[in-house]
Amino acid sequence: MKFKKSEKLYKKGLKNLVGAVNSPVRAFSSVGGNPLFIKKAKGTKITDVDDNEYVDLVLSYGPMILGHRHKKVQKAVEKALENGYSFGASTENEIKLAKIVCDAFPEMDKVRFVNSGTEAVLSGIRLARAYTGKDKIIKFSGCYHGHQDALLVAAGSGLATLSLPGSKGVPEGAVKNTLIAEYNNLESVKKHFETHNDIAGVIIEPVGGNMGVVIPQNNFLVELKAYLESKGALLIVDEVMTGFRSKFGGAQELLGVTADITCLGKVIGGGFPVGAYGARNEIMENVAPLGGMYQAGTLSGNPIAMAGGIATLTELKKQNPYDQFEETGSILEVILLETAKKYNVDITVNRFGSMLNPFFTKTKVTNFEEAQTSDTEKFAVFFWEMIKNGVFLPPSQFEAWFLSSALKDKDIKKVAKAIEAGMLAVSKM
Repeated sequence: MKFKKSEKLYKKGLKNLVGAVNSPVRAFSSVGGNPLFIKKAKGTKITDVDDNEYVDLVLSYGPMILGHRHKKVQKAVEKALENGYSFGASTENEIKLAKIVCDAFPEMDKVRFVNSGTEAVLSGIRLARAYTGKDKIIKFSGCYHGHQDALLVAAGSGLATLSLPGSKGVPEGAVKNTLIAEYNNLESVKKHFETHNDIAGVIIEPVGGNMGVVIPQNNFLVELKAYLESKGALLIVDEVMTGFRSKFGGAQELLGVTADITCLGKVIGGGFPVGAYGARNEIMENVAPLGGMYQAGTLSGNPIAMAGGIATLTELKKQNPYDQFEETGSILEVILLETAKKYNVDITVNRFGSMLNPFFTKTKVTNFEEAQTSDTEKFAVFFWEMIKNGVFLPPSQFEAWFLSSALKDKDIKKVAKAIEAGMLAVSKM
C-alpha cells in the first residue's frame, strides 16, 4: 500500500494550513507517519487520494451511521440545494427536525439548533447558569466537550481542587468556575458540593468517547442525577457522540436517567455541521427570544443540514439497526479478545451499542486514569497494520470506533483479517 499522494499533499498543506490539518487528531501525531488525505466515500468504504480503499470505522467520528452517501440522504440534500444554500431566515424543515429530535428524548419539549457540538455544549452550560443563577460547572476528567475555554481544562492537584487551563491561550480566569471530578466516582462530585454553594450543574458524556469508550458503572448516572436533584443542580448530558447511536434517542434513556439539558450533534446532521441543545419548557424558555439568555447564529438551522438530518433520522428510525449494532459489536469484541489472546497481547475491550475500542492494557478501564495505562506505542503499531490491511481507524488510542448500518459480512471478515495482522505485529514488538 502506497501513500505518496497523501505525503505530497501533507507537505503542500504545511504552507497554508496549521500542521496541514484543520483538527489536531487528523495530524496522526499519536501514531506517527503522515496523515491520510481522503478523496471520496460510499457505503462502508472510504478511499484516500492514493486510491487505497478502507472499511471505515471512523465514520466522520460518528455521524455517518447509515454509511456514506446513503441514497435517501443524498436525494434529500440534492433537492434542498436546488432551493438555495442559506437564507438567514426560518424554514419549515427546522420545525420538522425539531419534532423528530424532541419526540426521541423524554422530557425534551424544545430544542435550539446550532452549528456544532461545541456550540451546543457552550450554550447548554450558559443555559444551566441562567436557569439556576449559579456559576460553577463540574466536568469529568477524560470527557471532552468541545474546545471552549471554560471546559478545556485538566485536573488540578486533587479531585476537589479548582481546575487549571489545559491549553495555552486559556487564561486562569476562564476556568475559575470549572471543577474537575473523576468519571464513575460520585464521591469526587460530592466533595465539590461540600466546598462550593454556587454549582449550576454537572456536564457528562453518558458513555465516554474521547478517552476511548468508557461506560458508567454501578448505576453511577442514576445516583448522580438523584444527588444533583437534592442539591438543586442540573444534569447536562453531552450526547453529541452517543445520541441516536445506541437507540433512537439517547444513551441516557438506556442507562435509566433523564438529563435536565441534552446536547446533540453528529448523527442529527447526517454528516453536515449541526448541533443542538434541548430541555423541558421551564428551562428552554430562558433562551432568547423567550428569555434573557442570549444565543444566536446566522447559519443555525441551515437548510441543507436540516434536510440531511431529517433524511438521516427518518431512515434510521425505519431501519432500527440497534439489534444489528449489538450483534456486530459483539462479534468484533470477541474477535479482538480472541486474537489478542492468541498472540499474547494484553487488551481490554469496552463496547456500548455501536461504539467500541480496544485499550492496550490489562487494566479494566472505567475512568481516564485507567485509560491512560494503555500502551500507545502498541496501539500505533496496531493502527498502521489495520491501515495497511484496509481498515480505517481513528488515529488515537483514546477515540471510539463506530459502526454503520451499512456494514456487511464481507466488511467484518476484512476487519477480522486486519485485526489478525495487527495483533501479530504487536506481538513482535
